[in-house]
Amino acid sequence: MTGTREFHVGQRVEPLLIESVDPKRIKTVAAILQDPTPTHLDTAVTRARGMGDGLATQGALNMTWFVEAAVRFAGGVDRLVSFKVRFLDNVFAGERFECTGTITALDADAEQAELELAATANGRPVLGGTAVVRTS
Repeated sequence: MTGTREFHVGQRVEPLLIESVDPKRIKTVAAILQDPTPTHLDTAVTRARGMGDGLATQGALNMTWFVEAAVRFAGGVDRLVSFKVRFLDNVFAGERFECTGTITALDADAEQAELELAATANGRPVLGGTAVVRTS
């Protein structure tokens, strides 16, 4: 959000789209986080638990993509004021992840916009929440 850009309630956030969640990324994040949860590492476990054939992503990874949509819209991480996220369902390797949003409120005095954000995986709701970003 730079320069003299105008904002209005109802304005859409450009969608953040991942066409196919990469299982290698899930395993890499598991290693970085030192997270031994088997659903992030072994498809036999997700199948045995009735979760399907793909590795499950970490909540932290999903939240990162969620926040990235707000940060891109705002014009940089320094413009992110706060965010709240609800985890609604799992995201799996191979799924199409999409995060969309809309400005729901503007505070001209504080120079901030509130965004309502929602994320889906293969069209299924997986995350919901809000972000507040600076508009100047």
